[in-house]
Amino acid sequence: MKLFSAKNKSKADATVQTSLSKANTHPFLNIENYSPYQKKQYELYKSLREAVPIIDAAISKIIRLIGTFDIECEDKTAQSSLRHFLDNVQVNSGSYGIFQFIYSYFDQLLTYGTAVGEIVLSKDMSKVQALYNASLNDVKLEMGDSALDLKILAKNADMGFSEVKYPEFVCVSLLNPEQGSVEGTSILKGLPFVSSVLLKIFNTIGVNFERVGNVRFAVTYNPKDSQNFNTKQRVQEIASQWSKAMRDKTQVCDFVSVGDVSVKVIGADNQVLSCDIEIRHLLEQIISKLSIPPFLLGFSWSSTERMSSQQADILTSELEYYRTLLNPVISKICRYYLRLEGFSDEFTINWSDITLQDEVELSKARLQNAQAMQIESTLSEVKQ
Repeated sequence: MKLFSAKNKSKADATVQTSLSKANTHPFLNIENYSPYQKKQYELYKSLREAVPIIDAAISKIIRLIGTFDIECEDKTAQSSLRHFLDNVQVNSGSYGIFQFIYSYFDQLLTYGTAVGEIVLSKDMSKVQALYNASLNDVKLEMGDSALDLKILAKNADMGFSEVKYPEFVCVSLLNPEQGSVEGTSILKGLPFVSSVLLKIFNTIGVNFERVGNVRFAVTYNPKDSQNFNTKQRVQEIASQWSKAMRDKTQVCDFVSVGDVSVKVIGADNQVLSCDIEIRHLLEQIISKLSIPPFLLGFSWSSTERMSSQQADILTSELEYYRTLLNPVISKICRYYLRLEGFSDEFTINWSDITLQDEVELSKARLQNAQAMQIESTLSEVKQ
């Protein structure tokens, strides 16, 4: 007794695959191979800003919204000299001005959780010559002999690390450091997993649209009498000729075959999945982590003016907190300059108002208070 007939055997042997396709995935492997237990993930956070444009846009807007500041000194001569220095000091190799240094320093602080800068003195150490934003790959922070002692190590010529000679001229800031740690916490912490899911959706959308113009075909050959012909050999011949016809993109090729041959587009009958809701959920997670109102990024999710006002107030408090982290760095630079120039190091840092809307609201509040006081005084006079 034969369990498998010749007809069934010929159909089982009649399946031929024309070509193999490579797995299509997004190019940001650092995000795909994310490990939440690693401490230093500088390349990961750099890839996040490149892979998800909304993250880079949010950080850039926070940096611009931090605003500017002015320095006031009791000695007007010292104030004039200090302002001229802050406006014209060299920063890194090709920039000038204190704001170029502060914005780059703040960008590093937000992205990596740790920022390191250096006050570069002249050869005779008599004046401040430049400001330098150091790369975190060239710097290592370690805990000293006590929990309050911070050791700053820099990469030397032997690619090792040695303690810097003048740590007092190095500026270090940490963003939300963990207890007992000398490393800060990036605002991008917690976003790699969410971003990896978002990138998979985007990559799938790209693959689907690519297949619209480069479709896959299923060619089915149904022989009338499979016992008289070598079905497998004929299927292989059909697959070879079909691949040849599809491979030549410059000319229109016809496919001719003998027998019952049907051609269908793979996936043509399937419904395209809608991913708008999923993408919005992922973007909401990202924006909430960055603490920036959606309307600043072009998303009209807030349907009421009151909600937008509350979101603006939250952003204002975040920016005020970031300013407190930058104040010690600005004070250190100004203090060393004034001391080396022979001036008193008494000064005040005055930040500009974060938004014009704050001034408008304060003006309205003062006007309403003045009107209320005028009405109360009028009523008291009438009663008397």
